[in-house]
Amino acid sequence: VILFSDILTSLSGMNIPFDIIKGNGPVIFDPLGTTADVEKVKEFIPEESVPYVGEALTILRKEVNNQAAVLGFVGAPFALASYVVEGGSSKNFAKIKRLAFAEPKIVDSVKLTHPDLPLILYASGSGGLLERLPLTGVDVVSLDWTVDMADGRRRLTD
Repeated sequence: VILFSDILTSLSGMNIPFDIIKGNGPVIFDPLGTTADVEKVKEFIPEESVPYVGEALTILRKEVNNQAAVLGFVGAPFALASYVVEGGSSKNFAKIKRLAFAEPKIVDSVKLTHPDLPLILYASGSGGLLERLPLTGVDVVSLDWTVDMADGRRRLTD
C-alpha cells in the first residue's frame, strides 16, 4: 500500500509558498537564491506541518493489519531544493547547479543538519558509468531499469 502525496507537500511547513498552476505545474512564489533566503526556511516538522499524512499512514496500517507494507512517498532534499531554487520544474536545473557550485555551504548544510541522512545517487541511463558513480562520495547508488540488479551488485562490490 502506497500513500501518494505531491512531493512538494512539505514546503508549506517550511515557509515556502507555492501553488500548482493548471497547465504549468508547481510554481514557487519566492525562489531561493542566496544563503539569506535559505536561512528563512523553517525546519520541517511533519507532526506540526502535515499531521494528516501520519494519520493517513496510521489508518492504512490498521486497515492492512500487517498483511502488506505501508509506504509513504515524499520529495527528497535535492528534489525539493531543485524546485525551490528553480521556481518550479526545470529541464536543465541551471539555477540549482549554479547555486551548488557558487555557494557549497548551502549544499553542505543539509548534510550537517541531518548527518545520518544517506546521500542516494540516482542517475537515469547511467549503467555504462556504474563503477564510477561511487566515486562521487554518495552513500547509496540507485540502479535504473537498464541495470540488472545482480549485475549491478557485482559491478559495485568488485
